[in-house]
Amino acid sequence: MNRYPLWKYIVMLLALATGLLYTLPNFFGEVPAVQVSSGKVTVNLDSSIFRIVESTLNEHGIHADDMILDNISQNTTLHVRLKDADTQLRVKDLLQKVLNAHSKDPNYIVALNLQSNTPHWLDTLHALPMHLGLDLCGGVHFLLRVDLNNALNKRLDSDANDGRTLLHNKSIGNSSINRVGQTVVVNCNNQEVANRARRILSDNITELTWRLLPTASCYKVVGKFTLSAQKIVLDTILGQNIITLNNRVNELGIAEPIVQQQGADRIVVELPGVQDTAKAKDIIGRTAALEARMVDDENPVRNIKDSVPTDDDLFTQGSGAPVYLKKQVIFSGHRITDASVDFDEHQRPAVKICLDAHAGQVLRDVSRSNINKTMAIVLFEKNRGELLTVATIQSELGKNFQITGQMSLQEATNLALLLRAGSLAAPMEIIEERTIGPSVGLDNIRKGFNAVQYGFLAITVFIIAYYMLFGLISVIALSVNLFLLIALLSIMQATLTLPGIAAIALTLGMAIDANVLINERIREELRYSASAQLAIQNGFSHAWVTILDSSITLLIVGLSLLTFSSGPVRGFAVVHCIGILTSMFSAVFFARGLVNLWYGGKKRLKSLAIG
Repeated sequence: MNRYPLWKYIVMLLALATGLLYTLPNFFGEVPAVQVSSGKVTVNLDSSIFRIVESTLNEHGIHADDMILDNISQNTTLHVRLKDADTQLRVKDLLQKVLNAHSKDPNYIVALNLQSNTPHWLDTLHALPMHLGLDLCGGVHFLLRVDLNNALNKRLDSDANDGRTLLHNKSIGNSSINRVGQTVVVNCNNQEVANRARRILSDNITELTWRLLPTASCYKVVGKFTLSAQKIVLDTILGQNIITLNNRVNELGIAEPIVQQQGADRIVVELPGVQDTAKAKDIIGRTAALEARMVDDENPVRNIKDSVPTDDDLFTQGSGAPVYLKKQVIFSGHRITDASVDFDEHQRPAVKICLDAHAGQVLRDVSRSNINKTMAIVLFEKNRGELLTVATIQSELGKNFQITGQMSLQEATNLALLLRAGSLAAPMEIIEERTIGPSVGLDNIRKGFNAVQYGFLAITVFIIAYYMLFGLISVIALSVNLFLLIALLSIMQATLTLPGIAAIALTLGMAIDANVLINERIREELRYSASAQLAIQNGFSHAWVTILDSSITLLIVGLSLLTFSSGPVRGFAVVHCIGILTSMFSAVFFARGLVNLWYGGKKRLKSLAIG
């Protein structure tokens, strides 16, 4: 009557083993570490840096517990685990001097960090600890403001360039087009030219509304963003900046960074576990922007000290040769929709680039009139421009074209990655910075752990005293529930915060409530003179309906929080929802299995130890 088939006991054992295995990594804690990552998007970190770091530590008699080259979102990072914080600081200073010849222009970022101390055999099973939120492990919080006015001006400059090209192609002379404030203005000599210009611009540059305004000396066609178009542009700019920030933050090796929009023009960045806030700030502040410009072939640089032509900017190629680039931008990085590694007809590495429609049309017009002239792609980082590549235009280009040159396969791969994700659509500034020290995080963990521990202990004492053996079975099921909950959070690599710990404590209370319902239903059956075996069967089956109803109700609330909330409330909701599912499994399935194992084989059972 009250016996499980063998497969159910196997499921119970597997659940118990899984819970224990994937909960275990959370008990090993973290150790001090020094992290080395690329300080420039054009600098690659490979095994040669691993050997340099290893030899440097050996020369100074420093033993590293472990050295690992990780690849996080296609950014290679070297982690050096050390035994204590003093050694960590010493190693950071050593590597800073060895790897960066010029401290003001570092090629590599050497930062302090914390790394999991989980043994390798657990790592191979992908048994990893939960990520801890900012409030538990310390770290840094940044609030950045995006300069949306600057971004809109850039967009209008781009529209003005597109409009200039359109009017030139349609042979509309006697007109000039420029950005004036947050409008694009076309000056025309007569009304007929102005009307033609307005029709052409309205048909092709649809994000602006174009109006004809007569003045005393000429006719003006004025283009201005509609409110809906402006919102779309600003949302796109913010989205691009968030993607770029995510790519940059990943260079810090943060397991679970938070990069999200707040309000109309602000972005929140939270980096849990970061000890070296100065380096984190440096990474946040060095988002790159890309531009394509024509080389001024008619004005070669003869002397770097000479005055720069009015329409040019001076840049230096990798070999050190100076070159003048025209100020007019052909396309910027946010116009690149894709970039990938390819090979040209001579099987040399190349980078295949795809632009959006507007940039493709502009490049087609520029390249058609500049065959056999040179075009450059410039990376702007920390307000400094660096030439990535200078290539000769062999034929008319469109939205799809290739960059070739003296590049290795690795250099082509790095350039493609940079072109895909290196562009910042609008400049940003840090307006708020908060740091939470590791000691504060440890204190929060201790208090949260004590809350769960004391709550569990109080439940254990009460439930065993009140329900005796069935109370002990309920406590065992509750322990399994806790193990399964933590194991699932670890498998999901969820981020645990203080609200998450509160949800764990709440889950324990809800889980034991299910066992109380079952035990009371069994007692009720016994009071109605049911046999012991029948009381067990009816108690579990009748209580199951009530448990299911209450669990579904709680799950609906949890899913609502999960859907419509963010931040700490969302973290609470994740733990709450998973806790409901594990509670149903442990209180009904697992507890029933233990009761069946103890009482199921007793045919002449007279009484139950249920208080």
